[in-house]
Amino acid sequence: MTPEAILEAVRESMRGNLCETLGMEILHAEIGLLKARMPVDQRTRQPFGLLHGGASVALAETLGSIGANMLAGKGRYAVGMEINANHLRAVKEGYVTGTATILHNGRSSQVWEIRVCDDQEQLCCISRFTAALRDQA
Repeated sequence: MTPEAILEAVRESMRGNLCETLGMEILHAEIGLLKARMPVDQRTRQPFGLLHGGASVALAETLGSIGANMLAGKGRYAVGMEINANHLRAVKEGYVTGTATILHNGRSSQVWEIRVCDDQEQLCCISRFTAALRDQA
């Protein structure tokens, strides 16, 4: 697939689900590296007006899961096994951008690092996502 076709396939996979509900937008997609942004607005803020930690984790897991499935291989798929996140800086408005990078691509698992930054490119959340690789039935 061409880079443009990969990007369009990823965009299509994000329609009609939580990604679209939270306003996530894929910016870049290639094997082992993805980037997306998400607005900080009424959909993604917690009651005190800050970006909800769960929204940051949803962005991180989305990127890790899409990336893992891109690398899973023919006849295989990836499922989330574990995710953790450290919330480092509050965000009140604008956008956050998540960048997912593969750290480990093994036979039965993958590990991804997802960095979520604000509009000033300050790190707001760091996350690690582990996916299990399975054979399709």
